[in-house]
Formats: sequence, C-alpha cells, structure tokens
Amino acid sequence: MSIPEFVSELRAAVGPSHLLWLPGINAVVINDEGQVLLQRRSEDSCWSILSGIVEPGEHPVAAVYREVHEETGVSVEVEKLTSITISPIRHHANGDVAQYLEMTFRCRCAVGSAAARVNDDESEAINWFPPDTLPEMDDLIRARVRHAVSGSDEVMYTDSSGLPVQLAPAAHTATSAPNHAAAQGLSPR
Repeated sequence: MSIPEFVSELRAAVGPSHLLWLPGINAVVINDEGQVLLQRRSEDSCWSILSGIVEPGEHPVAAVYREVHEETGVSVEVEKLTSITISPIRHHANGDVAQYLEMTFRCRCAVGSAAARVNDDESEAINWFPPDTLPEMDDLIRARVRHAVSGSDEVMYTDSSGLPVQLAPAAHTATSAPNHAAAQGLSPR
C-alpha cells in the first residue's frame, strides 16, 4: 500500500497508534454497459471501490482522477458527488490507525480511456461487475455502490456505522440516530 508522504510525516510526529482523521475519495466508475469497476485490495484481498487519500491542497475531484488512473490506468469523467460518509476506524496492516471522511463520486470512463488493469501494488485484481451481481464486499461499500448507480440526485450521508445522517435545515446541523457524539460524551458545538 502506497502511503502519502504527508501521512508518513504525521506518523513520524504522532506515532502509529494515534488515530488520524483523513479526507478520502471513493470512485464508483461505470462503463458503457453499466458495469462497476472494482479492485481486490492487496492489503486484505477484499473487493472494494477505488479509493485514496486526498493530498494537502488537492481538490477531491482531482484526487479521483489521480487515484483511479494510478490504480487502474483508466481515465474518468466525474459525474457527481453521491455520498459523504464517515468510515469506521481502520486498523491497517502496517499498524496505522485512521478514520476517513469519505467523498464518493459517480464516474464514467472517459472516451478513449485505456482498458482497466492492475496498475500499482494496491490491487491484486481489477474487474468490471454488473451492479446486481457484485462480489462479496463490505456492506457499507455495497450501499455506496448501490446509491451511486441508482441515479438518485440526493447525496447520501451516513455515520461510521452506516446509519443515515439527517440534515436539520433550520438549525444547520447534522444529526444521526442514535446520536453517536452524545453517546461518546462529546458535546455539539
């Protein structure tokens, strides 16, 4: 797994067991046949959507272009933001502990794009799947794929357990049920 330089620098400063909060992107790439591009990650051999960490100063859409190309050789066109989620806390094989603010984008293959392939050491396999016959994968990731391919114009918001977050327009605050911040002894600002 390729670790961004800024994450390595943070790790050197705070140590591997300190929880890092990082911005991440996810790409649900759809081809002309309506199939979804997935990777089987080298770290855990699980199927997943394409993903990566947003570098400091990098726009999330630019991170989508970069990560998808780095991992698969495919060039994409970003169509829309489909979800904003919080990952569960992740304990990586190298000992790092992180949690991610995940922005998922629905993408299409760019005209004339290269064929999808394993393009770096982060994947064991790259393959296209019909959305109704996805391989075994994490339920939270499957939910993001389903939402992205549904055609919904609504952005999906979920907390780290996959529960929907409801926006409270009058108060301009987000709430979820149950309120995990309160359960953890955290007060809203």
